[in-house]
Amino acid sequence: MDSLDLLADLLAAARRAGADSADALMFDAASIAVGMRLGKLEKLERSESRDLGLRVFIGRRQAVVSSTDVSAAARAALVERAVAMARVAPEDPYCGIADAGEIATAFPELDIFDPTEPSSDRLIALAREAEDAARAVTGVTNSEGAEAGWSHARIALAATNGFASGYAVSSHSISAAVLAGTGTAMERDYDFATAVHGGDLAAAAMIGRNAGERAVRRLGARKMKTAQVPVVYDPRVSSGLVRHFAGAINGAAIARGTSFLKDRMGNTVFADGITIVDDPLRRRGLRSKPFDGEGIAAVRRSLIDRGRLTTWVLDLASARKLGLGTTGHAARGTSGPPSPATTNLYMAPGPQNPAALMADIRAGFYVTELIGMGVNGITGDYSRGASGFWIENGAIAFPVSELTVAGNLKDIFRNLAPADDLVFRYGVDAPTIRVDGMTVAGT
Repeated sequence: MDSLDLLADLLAAARRAGADSADALMFDAASIAVGMRLGKLEKLERSESRDLGLRVFIGRRQAVVSSTDVSAAARAALVERAVAMARVAPEDPYCGIADAGEIATAFPELDIFDPTEPSSDRLIALAREAEDAARAVTGVTNSEGAEAGWSHARIALAATNGFASGYAVSSHSISAAVLAGTGTAMERDYDFATAVHGGDLAAAAMIGRNAGERAVRRLGARKMKTAQVPVVYDPRVSSGLVRHFAGAINGAAIARGTSFLKDRMGNTVFADGITIVDDPLRRRGLRSKPFDGEGIAAVRRSLIDRGRLTTWVLDLASARKLGLGTTGHAARGTSGPPSPATTNLYMAPGPQNPAALMADIRAGFYVTELIGMGVNGITGDYSRGASGFWIENGAIAFPVSELTVAGNLKDIFRNLAPADDLVFRYGVDAPTIRVDGMTVAGT
């Protein structure tokens, strides 16, 4: 049975069983992952799965039930359990599917599915090429391995409000991680790349070479004394600041009152000129999608416009709690209700290149790795373990480790400046970012 036909049949059965309304979601997915270590094949895995989720509503009560069995008998049992659970669930005044006038009716072509499935031999060759390139770097002494992978998924969503549509996504990836040095002086680093289409994936040899060179570059790391200096975030870690911002404007946190930005809507939060965009419609974007998990049309939005906070990130439930309309940010799996989440989130680039951004720093910290999750979402207090390189007279001078960068995200947001080197690599992206006045704690 076609996925949408199967969902329509499931919804009709739910209505017959007593549900006032319902929605249903199906994922059909497949993936291959291979791993090489020290020139030998260490992992070769393939998985295929089908997941079905049904959410039913009786009045203001809801229940969600999921299954990996989509046979007719299993679907009948799914409906029976879901309706029985909804009858005894606690009331939630904010639950419910979208009104018929809210659902998406047009679906843009985003080119987010590559129909070509690479062979296992091809993935093995990519992983081997990446690890060989990493191990060939002078100074590399051991390997944690290299991996290559592929996956695709077909998503179908239908609801009793008339919504019924689906789309397919794919992903290709490659990574490598190696060690340099010996004994207690060893250092580790990595590189990876992910793309929707295999033809857009970075060269395996380049990924491996980057991993090896980064590991060697970290050898001889020094300890530094505590100081208040400018901190420059490499693009590998600068996206973390954007993630913290996204968490602070998540509708669920705003509705609970547990965000340090809860009273800042419409106010200046970042420096003038800073723009942060969420774009679910970016062609070949890693997180692109034509509609959200509740059938609402996906829309590109500037969450920060020239420093000013313009919107929360909302699904239907969080929007109703706040007396607002959804922003089309519902994300979900088959086993639970939707929750708000961003898609292709990024900070727009600034006017200077990274060298110019650092040129006037007499002493500072260039961060390439962050450790721990020391962020208080209620107060904005920020403290994370970090390693990277020390900056002297505007240039990277030597590697450093076992440091902590600390401040408050309110101050960090107001004082940061982005460089011009934005590259879309992670789904949440930012260019090199400079933040003045942070505390770097060391010895």
